[in-house]
Amino acid sequence: MSYVDGFLLAVPKVNKDAYRRMAAMAWPIFRDLGALRHVEAWADDVPDGKVTDFRRAVQAKEDETVVFSWIEYPSREARDEANKKIMTDERMQWKEEMPFDGKRMVYGGFRPLYDKGEGAKYVDGFVCAVQKDRKDEYKKHVEECAPLFKEFGVTRMVECWEDDVPDGKVTDFRRAVQAKDDEVIVFSWMEYPSKEARDAAGKKIMSDPRMQAIGKKMPFDGKRMIYGGFAPILDEKN
Repeated sequence: MSYVDGFLLAVPKVNKDAYRRMAAMAWPIFRDLGALRHVEAWADDVPDGKVTDFRRAVQAKEDETVVFSWIEYPSREARDEANKKIMTDERMQWKEEMPFDGKRMVYGGFRPLYDKGEGAKYVDGFVCAVQKDRKDEYKKHVEECAPLFKEFGVTRMVECWEDDVPDGKVTDFRRAVQAKDDEVIVFSWMEYPSKEARDAAGKKIMSDPRMQAIGKKMPFDGKRMIYGGFAPILDEKN
């Protein structure tokens, strides 16, 4: 995988099955157009934040939940070609009412900085803002953290750097993390075998002195990072 389209959405809780059906309908089309993997993950443990959070990112209403989603492609070129064709594909016909508000969908394209491991059944999703000139420092930070996360139970860790992230009229990634003019967006996730494995890892991460030492030299503003746990409702691979 060398390119990622990342998405955040607000979906009414009652539309969970309809949203899953729509995603399942779309996957064979994305697959035929070159996509390698498509994941739709439903909010499971997504906390409210003091400054930013996933719910504010998509202006979620009381009866809505957040979906953290991504599509993996072999290249930026493959992704661009797929996006050109997807809306004109005659199979892309959803006859029911749209199960979410597309105007509040947050989306963008990202190039992986780090991608190691195998996918699993539970996802911790993250979005943060990093200064453009600190890319190498951020990558070094990730490479320092990765062995510890693997030790704690992470099966796959992916960190993606902004490449094609548009400004939106209602919502967008920059607003989601209050990005400044000299900052770019990082879209990332970690995968675990289960929620139980993720919860156990979280306890170890917070108490491990090695992680505490790393935390003292974070190359980004952690107060503006949005994060949470998500349970996949669709996970398809080509």
